[in-house]
This record gives sequence, structure tokens and C-alpha cells, in this order.
Amino acid sequence: MAGNSFGKLFKLTTFGESHGPAIGGVIDGCPAGLKLDFKAIQHELDRRKPGQSNIVTQRKEPDTVEFLSGIFEGKTTGTSIGFIIKNTNQKSKDYSHIKETYRPSHADYTYDKKYGHRDYRGGGRSSARETACRVVAGAIAKQFLSTISIHAYTSSVGDIYLEKPYQDLDFTQTESNDVRCPDSDVAAKMIDKIKSIRKEGDTIGGTVTCVLKQVPVGLGEPVFDKLHAELGKAMLSINAVKGFEYGSGFCGTKMKGSEHNDLFNKNGSTKTNLSGGIQGGISNGMDIYFRVAFKPVATIMQEQETLNTDGNIVKMQGKGRHDPCVVPRAIPIVEAMAALVLADYYLQNKTYNM
Repeated sequence: MAGNSFGKLFKLTTFGESHGPAIGGVIDGCPAGLKLDFKAIQHELDRRKPGQSNIVTQRKEPDTVEFLSGIFEGKTTGTSIGFIIKNTNQKSKDYSHIKETYRPSHADYTYDKKYGHRDYRGGGRSSARETACRVVAGAIAKQFLSTISIHAYTSSVGDIYLEKPYQDLDFTQTESNDVRCPDSDVAAKMIDKIKSIRKEGDTIGGTVTCVLKQVPVGLGEPVFDKLHAELGKAMLSINAVKGFEYGSGFCGTKMKGSEHNDLFNKNGSTKTNLSGGIQGGISNGMDIYFRVAFKPVATIMQEQETLNTDGNIVKMQGKGRHDPCVVPRAIPIVEAMAALVLADYYLQNKTYNM
């Protein structure tokens, strides 16, 4: 299987399966001498871990990261940083009913056809549990990018939207509720929606908005390696993501050029920021903001028709512990992937100035 690595200079390679003994990763390219805040890294994992509230999966995993290499006396050495996160609460028997059955909208069918053999226990390598490794790497990247702030939050669940622009939000309130929406009134409605959907044995999707502040001018490369292209790839690599837009996004298609152009101030900033902080694929110093769409979780507790390995249509019903809405736990994942992209481009930029 290819495709297990992300990044060029600041590079993450992950390994492991949902129901194996452990998942883990190797981070290459992290500069030497970075003093790590291990509590901050664990905090990011705690934001993503299962079982943290009654609106997410109740799988109980401590998600404690163990570093194996690349760190000495609390500082990075410049060599590969190896780490593992042990799986402690697998219930593989919950998946025995899909051993010979393909779940609708999962990777079961495509993995089986591509590789001829699949780990059906929780989806194996296709499980979103792999994203815990991204959070570890992203937490280190955040510390490397200490002058840049990264804020992701839930901006919609189903048909419930946070209408306020991000400039009017207090990001310190994002962690004040289970759904991670920085508006308490809207958050309450989102939580009620998720609970209602869960009672139906169903799931619901939503969107995550992310804002990157204090990004320096000049990150990103022309043509194929544009900054927004890499951010899009990063977000679309996350399980359940179905869409990505930055700046004015699809709404910008309804505007005229005279309305959409970001006019300059004398200091190089712009009066508006419909470009979303990126022009020509390169950061311009303004806030970078984007939105990521997450589909409803594919496993539902309702009976559905599906296909089995013998080519017959059969009936199946989801079992086990699953998120009724993945969005709240996706917040730290979105932030982590954004941090990995910025760290990679920061190092690329640095090579030009040596």
C-alpha cells in the first residue's frame, strides 16, 4: 500500500490499523532543538480521542502517545521522531458480521477489490483511528509554528448553521461545549440535533471552518504546489471529507469582479479578504480561512441492503460504537493537517533564504 506519507520537508508517515496492537508514525524533517511541550501534544490527542462526550463514539481509548526516537532531554534532535499510540479497547467481535459483507459507503468493497484481502475489524487501515497519528505530528508542527495561530470550529451540523463571520467569534469559547461551536446558543441546537439523530439510529454531517492567523507572506509555490491546493489535499485526505473551499469559495461565483477584488492598503494588506489570504497560490499575510465538509458517518444502526463477497444483495445493520456526527472530533484533525502544510512550506521557504 502506497500513500502513507504526507509532506516534503516536514514529513509524516503513519502506520497501523484500528484493531491492531498500536498505531503510530514517523516524523521526518522537524528541526533540531525544538523544546517540546508534551502536555500540549497530549491535550491535542485528548480533543480527538473517542468517548469524551455523549455525542461521540463510546469507545474508550486513553490515546496516550509514546515517543520512541528523535527526542532527547525534551528537545528534538533533528532525527526521525518515532511514536506509537497503543490500542487498548478494541472489540473486534463487533465487526464479525461484516467479514463477508461490504458496508455501504465504506472502504470495504474498494479495499477488497484492490488488495484481494482486507482487515474488516473496524475498517483496518481505512479507519479514522489513523488520524490520531496526524494529531501528534500536527501538535509538534504547531509548536514549531509558534507565531501562527490555528483555530478550527464546528460551523454547521445538518441544516443548523453558525451564521456569524469568524471575525465576530471568540475562539476561546470553542472548547466550552461538546460540539466545539464558539456560539453557545447555536451549539445547543447542534447538540440537540445530534442527539435526536442518534436516537433514530442514524448519523448526520456538517462543516468545519478553520482560520489561520499571522501566516507570513510567501508560503506556497506557483503552478502545481499552490498553498490552497496543498491545504485542499490535506483536508480531503481526512476520513469522511467531501468538500473544501477557501476564501469566498462557491459564494464568490455569484459576485462581479468589481465586488470580489481585494483592494490594497499602503502597507500591502487588503481592505477585504475574499481571496482568503492566498493569491497566486502564495500567502499574502492576511488571514487564511477555509471550510471543510464532512459527510454523515457511513455506519448507521438501521437495517440496509448491501452486497456480500458472493455477489448477493443481503441485509445488514451496523453494530459497535460509532460517532453519530464526526464533526466535533474532527476539529483537532483539521487543525493538525493545516499545521503540517504550513510547517512544510515554512521549511521550503527557509531554504530559499539561506
